[in-house]
Amino acid sequence: MAAKKKKKTVKKRKKAVATKKKATAKKAATHIVKRRGHIEHYDEKKVYASVYAAALNCHYSEQESEKVAEYVMKKVNAWIAKQKSFESTDIRDQILKNIKDNHVVLMYKHHLDLC
Repeated sequence: MAAKKKKKTVKKRKKAVATKKKATAKKAATHIVKRRGHIEHYDEKKVYASVYAAALNCHYSEQESEKVAEYVMKKVNAWIAKQKSFESTDIRDQILKNIKDNHVVLMYKHHLDLC
């Protein structure tokens, strides 16, 4: 009896991993043209991290910063899903468009100038 449950659990895990790989493959197929002309895979974690850092620098709590970053990341991902090609400046514009707090927008802009 335990062997049957174990087999079902293993099958479920394999199916979940296969589904996750397909989703990751779809995301990885998206390429972005960077400022200097080279091509890179789009990484939503970079959008999240940059917005999160800007919100933290504006004295948001960690939870508030996470909410802001998650919201912006979802909006940018939805926009990217509709695009065939885009550049890093397009992503930056979308991020700035979707941040609601002007202080976070200002911090995000200045962070880009410093890097």
